[in-house]
Amino acid sequence: MTSLSGSAHDSVRARAHAVLPIASGIVLAALYLYTAAAATNGTLRVTVVEAGASAPTPVRVRITDASGKPISKAPLGALAMPGEALGVPREALAIMWGHDDSAQGYATQPDGAFYVDAPFDVALPPGDYVITLTKGYEFVRQQHRLTVSAGRSRKERYELRRWIDMPGRGWYSSDDHIHLRRSPRENPLVQRWLAAEDIHVGNLLQMGDFHTNYFTQYAFGAEGRYQEGGRLISPGQEDPRTPEIGHTISLGAAERVRVRPVDAYYGYDRTFDRVHALGGITGYAHQAITFHGYRGMTLDALQRKIDFLELLQFCAPAGPLITTHYYHFLDLGFPITALAGSDFPWCGRNKAFGAEEDEGPHIGDARFYTHVDGPLTFETWMRGVKAGRTFVTTGPMLDLRVDDAWPGTTLERKDGDTLRIVVEARGHAVDVPLRDLELVVHGQVVKAVSAGEPGQSAERLRLTHDLRVGAHGLWVAARARGGPTQVAHTTPVYVRANGQGFANPATRGRYLELSEQYLREIEAALDQPGTAVNEQMSRYRAGMERRVAETRAILAQLATASR
Repeated sequence: MTSLSGSAHDSVRARAHAVLPIASGIVLAALYLYTAAAATNGTLRVTVVEAGASAPTPVRVRITDASGKPISKAPLGALAMPGEALGVPREALAIMWGHDDSAQGYATQPDGAFYVDAPFDVALPPGDYVITLTKGYEFVRQQHRLTVSAGRSRKERYELRRWIDMPGRGWYSSDDHIHLRRSPRENPLVQRWLAAEDIHVGNLLQMGDFHTNYFTQYAFGAEGRYQEGGRLISPGQEDPRTPEIGHTISLGAAERVRVRPVDAYYGYDRTFDRVHALGGITGYAHQAITFHGYRGMTLDALQRKIDFLELLQFCAPAGPLITTHYYHFLDLGFPITALAGSDFPWCGRNKAFGAEEDEGPHIGDARFYTHVDGPLTFETWMRGVKAGRTFVTTGPMLDLRVDDAWPGTTLERKDGDTLRIVVEARGHAVDVPLRDLELVVHGQVVKAVSAGEPGQSAERLRLTHDLRVGAHGLWVAARARGGPTQVAHTTPVYVRANGQGFANPATRGRYLELSEQYLREIEAALDQPGTAVNEQMSRYRAGMERRVAETRAILAQLATASR
């Protein structure tokens, strides 16, 4: 240790005595400015209820200033603590683990909104503001202009009203793709986030890759599920996921599945088989568009290893609805249920999709509805999903019946029979203004109606159609479009004819060749492996070559059957 002489001590003390008044002055000045600002702020006190109810309801709140800028929007990854950041009330529902899967204090959403489930007070500088209240797609969006005055308190009470009650019709909303690290402490908070977005079943996915895991779930199966207030959190996994053959999702399994040894990671079929044995379902994320998901889907759809495709999402540039690979495998005669999810906190509506502004990641912005028999439980919901009773939507509501059968049903008919098809779409004149409704058979529109036609409107579109069954089976689906970014699509009803499947003979040759092209892409990727750390498929070369050979044998069988 170095000692100081007396003169040196005197010098240090002199500097310290000089610095302390300066530091004290800075602190006092900051305190004065803070106190002065607090004294000139006004207070907005808000209560939000559902129409006909007295208790507050969970809701998404966004407050913008006169220029349209959200007052509580924090930079990505920055802390935003309830009651300690401008425009974030202490009643805001915050969870610990944020966008980057670290302890960031997730009190505000990427667009500056926050969630509350109680009356809240927020201090605001004097000025004009717009408060926007939303609760999913079934409630009318509200915007209110107001002025906050210095030193004054303003009380507001708002009532949210439904434009449609889907649970009353037996349909419950779900998001199949949410990433939030979760412990039991977060369950009530995440449940209220879901309630504020009017999501009934939120699937929280632990994400994995060849090396590690992200957005960890504390448990899987029944132990990891949480139900409160008619809403359900269920753990799942986005794993395996690779850049060479795509990202996959597994839902509802009794435990997490991780294939060992690690060199077998690219054997997606082994994961899917185990998930099915554990009572779960499997499918491909991101419409099988990004990360070469269509390659893996070629292997797994043709080998009947998957149950669903994430058909609707604001991730891939051509979205939100991309049917390219969905129609491909439906036309080859493979039933696949349509699901949808937000991929929160990564993807969201923005101007590239036709939105008025870049809204950013948003739980439930792409969702699917499942028809459930009886009260909503995990078991009744999973039965509905496994039966294919679903439609996906970013706004419009759809109802398809073929001879009174739900989507996902397989009907047995014979040549000359007539199918009675009824389709209805519902919307809201302002929030979800319907534009058109289409009946799709084997990927082709066979009948359509639009809002401008007699008997149709922006709030309700309806069509009926009698379709004659020929020598070949077919699949029947419906889709609807509303305002920008608003679209919906059903899972098909499958119609077998004369004991045969529902494949489309007109497109079979083209889709068989396209499937072979995707297999050749896998072989090329094995021959010229990538150099990124997550490109490891060549380590499973023998397994991939075996799967490609097995799939080629299926293509040969399909080609022979079509002659």
